Amino acid sequence: MDLEALFRLECGLYLLSAKGEKDNACIINTVMQVTANPVQICTAVNKSNYTHDIITETGLFNISVLTQQTPFPVFSDFGYRSGRQEDKFKGRTDISRSENGIYYLAENSNAFLSAKVKRAIGLESHTLFLAEVTDAVILSKERSLTYSYYQEHVKPQKTDVEKNSKKGYICTVCGYVYEGDTLPEDYICPVCKHGAEAFKPL
Repeated sequence: MDLEALFRLECGLYLLSAKGEKDNACIINTVMQVTANPVQICTAVNKSNYTHDIITETGLFNISVLTQQTPFPVFSDFGYRSGRQEDKFKGRTDISRSENGIYYLAENSNAFLSAKVKRAIGLESHTLFLAEVTDAVILSKERSLTYSYYQEHVKPQKTDVEKNSKKGYICTVCGYVYEGDTLPEDYICPVCKHGAEAFKPL
């Protein structure tokens, strides 16, 4: 286990993958180390994701730490939601399996972590998984992708015409778009459950 891989867990975006009836994965933005001995991490996963269901059933998952060079199609392909009917890995050549049998993104990741769930805490819309790291591997020296870098350099920017033709607000946490002229002060994001303070105008 290369513990330096844990230093790659900046405030960024990650690919969470699990192996079940269908291998599946989704983009998440919450992973952090919580203890050093044993090495444990925690992550919050939306209950509406099929990946969440697999982790609940198997107790195992992988985290691929995405790099600044990750192209936007990776986010389009995997998305912030995973569904039972979708095979997110079908036809991909940029993936590998770790020792626990779960896929990780071999390209566009600077590290991957394998983890075994020790405790699951159910929240309203998410489950917080506390897990022991069973494998940690560094894949490259590329910088980790932060959410602000993703917004400024990876996500396609709207043209002036597109910006003016559609009014609304976007959640800076999960990317959900609220359409309308005014965002209610008490609005709660239906995907990640953050409040109106997490939104910015389109």
